[in-house]
Amino acid sequence: KRVLILGTGNSATSQMAAGLLRHDAGEYFEVESADTRPETVHPESIAVLREIGIDLRGHRSKHIDEVSGLQFDFIITVDNNARESCPMFFGHGQKLHGDFEDPAAFGASEEQRLDLFRRVRDDLRSYLREFALIVNSAEPGIDE
Repeated sequence: KRVLILGTGNSATSQMAAGLLRHDAGEYFEVESADTRPETVHPESIAVLREIGIDLRGHRSKHIDEVSGLQFDFIITVDNNARESCPMFFGHGQKLHGDFEDPAAFGASEEQRLDLFRRVRDDLRSYLREFALIVNSAEPGIDE
């Protein structure tokens, strides 16, 4: 199944979601992430996924035009702004929405930011595991 994950800046939440889904259920899904305003992958996104053994180094944000000609089975928006601007030209894929905080927008101490990134990472992982379970009708062999 092909999955597109859309986020507002494609630097934090959507990148973490794509990395998590590829890592945890990549044998079941081909995963892309994109946005209309791609940004550099947020360093804290890289850091908190590295904590759980997922390497986002080398990932880059994609402009939505890079995936506009592709067909997707599922389009997952990870924030309200992305849902509102979710393009209708991605075929007939099922559209799903999870409203996650944007940890990149949180201006506080480094430790507070990391805590928020960790919380969003864990929330995303729970959401995506549920998604994988429902789609595949079986636990996809995800490691804790």
